[in-house]
Amino acid sequence: MSKRKLNRRQAWRVEKIQQEKASRADRKETVISDQLNAGDLGDETHGLVIAHFGTQVEVEDAERNTYRCFLRANLGSLVTGDKVVFRPGAEFKGVTSGVVEMVTERQSELSRPNSFNEIKPVAANIDVIVLTIAPEPEAHANLIDRYLVAAENCDIEPIILLNKTDLINEKNQQRFDDLLAQYHKLGYRSLRVCSHDNDSLSELKNFLNNRISVFVGQSGVGKSSLINTLLPGADLRVGALSENTRKGRHTTTTARLYHFPDGGDLIDSPGIREFGLWHMSAEEVIYGFRELRNLAGSCRFRDCKHQAEPNCALRNALEKGDISALRFQSYQRILATLTEL
Repeated sequence: MSKRKLNRRQAWRVEKIQQEKASRADRKETVISDQLNAGDLGDETHGLVIAHFGTQVEVEDAERNTYRCFLRANLGSLVTGDKVVFRPGAEFKGVTSGVVEMVTERQSELSRPNSFNEIKPVAANIDVIVLTIAPEPEAHANLIDRYLVAAENCDIEPIILLNKTDLINEKNQQRFDDLLAQYHKLGYRSLRVCSHDNDSLSELKNFLNNRISVFVGQSGVGKSSLINTLLPGADLRVGALSENTRKGRHTTTTARLYHFPDGGDLIDSPGIREFGLWHMSAEEVIYGFRELRNLAGSCRFRDCKHQAEPNCALRNALEKGDISALRFQSYQRILATLTEL
């Protein structure tokens, strides 16, 4: 197919956009160069990105002093949790500036698709993903599985956290017992907490200490309330559930890193109602189901779709009861969304 030609107006617009981008980059480098020439930048030092604000990041040094830093043009996009080398600058209106010179290799990265169909990292160097669920908004196994597939492909340990246990009653007790038991059999750890009950949070606090964690889950499951309890003084905005939909309203606008008093860090990321996996391949989806990944290579046909093919290892295991019918259905539903999109 021949390349589509641009008319004069379109070509002018493209050129103008490119010039504006180049001009912004030049202005940023000019600011950095001016600081360098004026001797305003200190020696290179290691730091941690604790928040991101458009073209700048907030960096913390070893003594937990913070700096609002520009980025060198060739660094790409940084996220909360990135470890960097930066040079502190001058103080202006109570804010100390700086310049990030380089970013170290990420040990892990949590990414998700944005509204423009682009895969964007959310946070870096995470040890554990705290998948938070609650009775309201109602937790569904397929949504949990989507988060777990993402965690498995990121090679980050997930833990399932049932919050708002004060809403557990005789009507829904068995449902949540069965739900968590299903994941316990697969080797996933789970905890039950209530942000209003400090006694229920002790095990969670011990688990999070000396780890870098990120809370994920639907809006309204109580992530911000939990963090406010775990980190007095964080004062995150808490949103009420919509009376019509019983879904939460988004309250977090940017990812930020907080320190636990006894060690360990927590990254609070923007709430999302559904963790889209359409950017993944079928192989990545099946890898995200830890009980299915090894079986997939034992099918009779290498390109087995695990539907009606003879000697399908997954369906044979399903018939024997070796794998959960609900999890297999969840896998099929996720796979179907890839086909639809």
